[in-house]
Amino acid sequence: MNRFQDRIIRAAKLDVNLYEEVEADKGAMGQAMAVVVLSSLAAGIGMIQTGGLGGVLMGTITALAGWYVWAYLTYLIGTKLLPEPQTQSDPGELLRTIGFSSSPGLIRILGIIPGLGGVVFVAGSLWMLAAMVIAVRQALDYTSTLRAVGVCAIGWAIQLLIMVLLFSIFGGGAAQPV
Repeated sequence: MNRFQDRIIRAAKLDVNLYEEVEADKGAMGQAMAVVVLSSLAAGIGMIQTGGLGGVLMGTITALAGWYVWAYLTYLIGTKLLPEPQTQSDPGELLRTIGFSSSPGLIRILGIIPGLGGVVFVAGSLWMLAAMVIAVRQALDYTSTLRAVGVCAIGWAIQLLIMVLLFSIFGGGAAQPV
């Protein structure tokens, strides 16, 4: 198994050490972006019966934009509004760790199986949320998981508002959070 596949599996297993590893590895940005794209494609394929090919393309673009926005919001909220005394981070660390927290989203490809779509998407979303909390906790050097949950919740709400605003300005239907 190559290093990229190993990292995806470890991220999906919620391996704290993986999130520390990619936080420190400035060369992992391409891999983090690839995880976001693969997870988005898996979701698009899982919903192809309702969204079609256009939905796959739009979902991938939206997911990449959402990842970028959410990572920067998380950086600002986590380092400026809710830091702990030892918190030190930069936007790249959040982009890398949050990118890998999309790994559990690969399960959404199973949504293509009739009757499984809803269950798979709910399970994938909850699993991704757990990974995101761990990614944020590690990237921001938090000792409190609850603080990481708060940063994720605040960032998600602001990101959702931004995406809804962008979709209302530029069209494209309802925004879907990453």
